[in-house]
Amino acid sequence: MAFPVWSEEHEAFRETVRRFTQTEIRPYAEKWQSEENFPDELFRKAGELGLLGIRFDPKWGGSGLDYWYTVILVEELVRGRDLGSVVGLLVQCEMATSVIHAHGSDELRREWLVPAIQGERIAALGVTEPGGGSDVASLQTVAKADGDDYIISGSKIFISNGARADFVTLAVRTGGAGSSGVSLVVCPTDTPGFSVGRRLKKVDLHSSDTAELFFEDVRIPRRFLIGEEGRGFHYIAQAFQGERLVLATMMNAVCRDVLDETLAYLAERKAFGRPIASMQVWRHRMADWLTRLEASAALTYRAADQLASCDSDAETAVSMAKLFGAELIRGLVLDCAHAFGGYGFMEENYVARASRGVQNWGIGAGTNEIMREIIAKHRIPVSSA
Repeated sequence: MAFPVWSEEHEAFRETVRRFTQTEIRPYAEKWQSEENFPDELFRKAGELGLLGIRFDPKWGGSGLDYWYTVILVEELVRGRDLGSVVGLLVQCEMATSVIHAHGSDELRREWLVPAIQGERIAALGVTEPGGGSDVASLQTVAKADGDDYIISGSKIFISNGARADFVTLAVRTGGAGSSGVSLVVCPTDTPGFSVGRRLKKVDLHSSDTAELFFEDVRIPRRFLIGEEGRGFHYIAQAFQGERLVLATMMNAVCRDVLDETLAYLAERKAFGRPIASMQVWRHRMADWLTRLEASAALTYRAADQLASCDSDAETAVSMAKLFGAELIRGLVLDCAHAFGGYGFMEENYVARASRGVQNWGIGAGTNEIMREIIAKHRIPVSSA
């Protein structure tokens, strides 16, 4: 029996997302990449179709579905071939709002989560700091209590949706050193003292806005605290599982699209009087990538299954899927670009464009080294003797 077993409900949802992608993203992909921006209206259109809250409680406007629908959402959005806009949408529905849904007060959910699900307010997740990287426990942005308010000072970097966000789900230090001093708050971007620095110039994902954020004595109500003080690191670690599943699924979807494009080219392109696809070196090389892609997809689907069933070992499976996918995409896409010869270096070629910045997949939501450490922690015992 094939795995996963897609139901009629899954396929109906897939068709909805596919139509959205074909209508609202694919026709504009090259334009948005050239302009290095996509319209804010895309959030509203996605919200109208219920794509920005598929795993959230219907009480707040969500659909109450599980991680399998997240997988379908990602697989179909990637078909639009504009990963910048896809990242923007997924930050909105999977990364910046999931902790508000899971841990925020009903007041916070009504004020920020509901309009985010509708696409009326745009969200960003503010965790990474200059010099901090994957070491979330050492973050320096401070939120000092002052009566019924917090006063926030610090900065963030590499923040997707940062230049357009209406609010930032922000990691701050409310206590002492280490992970136990980290909390999460909602910070509206129209608050005095908040500013956007540079819109950062990236190698890839050109249509997405990635920015520096600055907080100079930004005063917000303490009721904007998400959950409990000092629990922010724990909340972030929980949310990372969904983010890593999203990235693993994106990598597999990109690899499948690139590989399909490459196989079609090799079947048509002739060299020395015969199709390149008939040459053993390329047939075997593509056979290897097809096999590795299937293995990567199987790992990712297993991780989705464990997250959907709340399996206690889901963190290991998700880390394995993201690690394997990051190693896969770095080799597969570059090899496929090479298969196009000189055309693999041309901007007009989708496969060539996909080869830009492939190293970044091993960085977001925790580097490959962090993934290996998580896997080792759970699976490789160390004697205390």
